Formats: sequence, C-alpha cells, structure tokens
Amino acid sequence: MVTGDTGNAGSERAGAVAGLLLAAGSGSRLGRPKALVEVGGERLVDRGVRTLAAGGCAPVLVVLGAADTSVRGALTVLNPDWATGMGSSVRAGIDALPDTVDAVLVALADQPLVTPEAVRRLLRVHAQGARAAVATYAGNPRNPVLLGREHWSTVHAIAVRDVGARPFLRTYSHLVTTVECDDVASPEDIDTTEDLVRVSGMIDGH
Repeated sequence: MVTGDTGNAGSERAGAVAGLLLAAGSGSRLGRPKALVEVGGERLVDRGVRTLAAGGCAPVLVVLGAADTSVRGALTVLNPDWATGMGSSVRAGIDALPDTVDAVLVALADQPLVTPEAVRRLLRVHAQGARAAVATYAGNPRNPVLLGREHWSTVHAIAVRDVGARPFLRTYSHLVTTVECDDVASPEDIDTTEDLVRVSGMIDGH
C-alpha cells in the first residue's frame, strides 16, 4: 500500500527518475528504527527524502516497516516483510513505482552524508543515456544506485534477505556507469551508537 503526501517532492514527468529511500529496518544494533534517528536536528528519513528531492528525483517514495510514520514530501510504502531483510524493501519499492517514471534512484536512510549533488551527478549521466549507474567512493561502488526501468525485474528477482542491487552491479558491470562522488558525498552509514556519534559530528562540523 502506498500512502502519503508528496508535498514538495515534485510532479511526475516523462523520463523522470523517481527517488526510492529504503528506511524499513529496526536498527537492532542502535535499539530503535533508523528512520526515526535524528542527525543535525533532522530525522534520517526526512533528511534522505530531502536529499533525493533536492537532487532532482520526482516523485520520492520511502519504504517503511519497523517504524510507520508520516513523512513530508514523499509517498510512503509499507513493507510488512521488513524483518526478512533489505531485499523485501527493494521489491516493495519497485512494485510501488509509477508507470510514468523511466528510472529509479535508490538510496539508504542510514547514509546521511549522501548529498543532493551526488544524486544530481547520477541523474546527469542518466540524462546523457546511462541506463544503470552507481556512485563510487575511492573507486568502490556504494550508494546511491540508479536503475533504468528495463532492469527493475532483474533486481526484483535477486533482491532477497539482505541482498539489494549489489549482485546486479557485479553481474552486469558492463552496463553500469560509475560516477565518482568522493568530493561531494560519503557512504558512511549508521549502524551503531558509535557510528551515530561520529556521523553526527561530521554533519555538525559542516
């Protein structure tokens, strides 16, 4: 089921790239759902939605599970199978994408140092013809990941348990455009309290 208020997420348009934020986990190592954790005075889910919208994604969808909360500026997709791992959230998000979009840019709520400029870089290579793209840091592919519509069914089929798009990126690397983002973003994620303290300090220091 898809619910929510798109707010300032933007209207759908021909050739549009939707933003898909995965935020369904319980944050077992943190002791609370990551979507609700605050960094820089903002919930991770809100920061992720804002980043995707500011980067040019429209519409923006967010997959929720352990925490069912309202999210301004996004359509919310409830994943009842969130406890089985990230793969179920990838599948739920793909299933909810509107027919009008040409591609989707997938990001994770627990990576708050991904920036709108990183999103814009992936959207630019898509506009230039790339049908799959991934942000890289020190040469390593991480997130976000952009997938053209023709790749959705393949990713949907392999997204199980805690597996997302990574096997697709490896198997079809010849189809994937890599986009360096070291200078504008970081893939640092928040899994533990120590991570939260470190990443919050990096955000507050900007």
